[in-house]
Amino acid sequence: MLIYKILRADEWSAFQSQGETLGAPIDLSDGFIHFSTATQAAETAAKHFADAEGLWLLAFEADSLGDALKWEVSRNDALFPHLYRKMTLAEVLWAKPLPLQGGVHQFPDAMV
Repeated sequence: MLIYKILRADEWSAFQSQGETLGAPIDLSDGFIHFSTATQAAETAAKHFADAEGLWLLAFEADSLGDALKWEVSRNDALFPHLYRKMTLAEVLWAKPLPLQGGVHQFPDAMV
């Protein structure tokens, strides 16, 4: 199953140059890296990245992240994937721009 991480352009650039990251400021504050499933990603973007431009959507294979990936109850009592370690650039399956059009982020059709 694919899971997704939304990053701002500067966070994605830093991740690329360093090869690993503990995530965005909210991730550092919470002590884990927040991910979303395909069905959760649009709501995550609307809630935490409203009107933000220059975002990137990164895809990861959940099974490849190992035991450090925990599924925990969060928004609307849904289970969300949380990673309790650094994520590495080698784990990114793909990264695509997440354009903002008419106030709504446009997700790739290929999300599964």
